[in-house]
Amino acid sequence: MKLFWLIGAALALAVLAWVLRPLLSRKYAGPLSRNTANVAIYRDQLRELDADLAAGTLAPEDYGRARSELEARLLQDVGGAEARPALPAGRLAAGVIGAAVPVLAFTLYLLVGHPAAVVRDAEMRASTAQIEAMVARLAARLRDNPDDVNGWKLLGRSYGVMGRYAEAADAYAKAAVRAPRDAPLLVDLADMLAMARGQSLQGEPEKLALRALELEPGNLKALALVGSAAFERRDYAAAAAHWERMLAQVAPDSEDARSIQRNVDEAKSLAKDKPAAAAGVRGTVSLSPKLKEKAAPDDVVFVFARAVDGPPMPLAVARIRVRDLPYRFHLDDSMAMTPAMKLSAFPKVVVAARVSKSGTATAQPGDLQGASAAVENDAGAVNVVIDSFVR
Repeated sequence: MKLFWLIGAALALAVLAWVLRPLLSRKYAGPLSRNTANVAIYRDQLRELDADLAAGTLAPEDYGRARSELEARLLQDVGGAEARPALPAGRLAAGVIGAAVPVLAFTLYLLVGHPAAVVRDAEMRASTAQIEAMVARLAARLRDNPDDVNGWKLLGRSYGVMGRYAEAADAYAKAAVRAPRDAPLLVDLADMLAMARGQSLQGEPEKLALRALELEPGNLKALALVGSAAFERRDYAAAAAHWERMLAQVAPDSEDARSIQRNVDEAKSLAKDKPAAAAGVRGTVSLSPKLKEKAAPDDVVFVFARAVDGPPMPLAVARIRVRDLPYRFHLDDSMAMTPAMKLSAFPKVVVAARVSKSGTATAQPGDLQGASAAVENDAGAVNVVIDSFVR
């Protein structure tokens, strides 16, 4: 049996050598990826800069500036998705021949397909390592030049492409501090902040997108994010209204227009089917400035209403984070903990808020809390300030 396999392997190798001989010729090197070409050009230009610096024809400060610009261009050109190159005619012929002999076709796939994948993976890893090194150098340069708004934007965009959303949000935030009226920048910050928080747009991301719309009412990305935030909290009518505004910004017969229209139709359908909710109680909960140092941005905050005359169990509960404060709340029957204990069943309620250091619903010593006075169950301007400790 071993002799059979050895002979079969030898024959297979002989056939493959004959079939693949023209394909493995050095006359055809295969298609060069765009990323590989850009990296090669970058290296050539960098060598030229190094030579000019060594020859004394380029001042050190000009060299540094030229290198930074070169790296910035490369960051923008490298890293995107590339089209898969078409198979050359020779390989297509090899596939046809291999298809005639199923065993050889399978062997050809194993011996030729996998090494090509390894080469592509190696190229990708090399390009990724070079990009990461350049991003690290850009971050280091910005530490010495913190007022470079465009540099922070580029760093945020680079981190976003790399999937490092928290770092991207931090970079965009540094740019936004220096350019607070840059609407596209605020939208990018909102997007990365939402991604860093588990793709939730509630709280600060939505506020940033709304601020961007104040500055630039037709900003497509801002409209998309604000509509998505409304959809996320089941305000389908508002989501449809925001997304409909996007239709005026795109070509009527485009795929974008069709996709947006499908989203609008879905939101309108859900708004029509959604049962009418009780009026509920509305207001704002905030954290006292004297306790800001006692709460971390990721601490959980429970906002709830309980009956003045009734059981202590909360009638409606919302859960947010300290970073979302101040928070505009709306508590109604849809947020009841049990169907038998609804907000609308109790005329007078107290709205309370508690920062849970443990993240649990049960109050613990050291938690922060605050509560309103007794109000009607449909009050619309309730103010709750978290200003004391749980003892």
